[in-house]
Amino acid sequence: MLMNLFSIFDPNTSLFLSLNWLSLIIPIISFPKMFWFKNSKFMSLIMLIIQFIYIELSSLLKTSNKMNMFMMMTIFYMILMMNFIGLFPFIFTPTTHLSITMPIALTLWFSMMIYGWLTKTNSMFTHLVPQNTPSILMPFMILIETISNLIRPLTLSIRLSANMIAGHMLLCLLGSTGSSLNILFLMLMLMIQLILMMLELSVSIIQSYVFMTLSSLYSNEI
Repeated sequence: MLMNLFSIFDPNTSLFLSLNWLSLIIPIISFPKMFWFKNSKFMSLIMLIIQFIYIELSSLLKTSNKMNMFMMMTIFYMILMMNFIGLFPFIFTPTTHLSITMPIALTLWFSMMIYGWLTKTNSMFTHLVPQNTPSILMPFMILIETISNLIRPLTLSIRLSANMIAGHMLLCLLGSTGSSLNILFLMLMLMIQLILMMLELSVSIIQSYVFMTLSSLYSNEI
């Protein structure tokens, strides 16, 4: 482990074997089987979230392709799970690393680009020049749109990682000052950390939703 502020984002648990990546399977093995076979409160909450996501995707996606909706829902729940388990003590947050967020964004982007250029070539060329663009500006618009297309996976991955890193780092900074505070300031710091933890929980949900929404909007252009 690196003995600095960024050591909290180091997934290595030893010099020879990294076990923190196994935290990804904790939500799967920790839920009792009754949650998967009975109408529990937990399953009712999951179904409400699925219905909300389905309604949102129905308005975002131009075509009601069930496979597209299933893929976007899967991405939402996968990122939400990785964000959420990182809020527990001694569990590594995978989405703070570009080695996790970048492959997800690149896989989505490459699949969309390959499908678009192979099946809808004329439509992809059309998107490079906005409607009613003056002829003299067309070369510049093509260059700008091409650069905008190329940096999309980078912006998707960095946005998710940066937002998750910022909150965790702030909690770490506050927690490192606890040993030097008196009881009054310590209680105040604990209250602030509790508020920040609730904020981090909302951020983990919002960032999952933002990643899914932007991916859906990008797929609409194809």
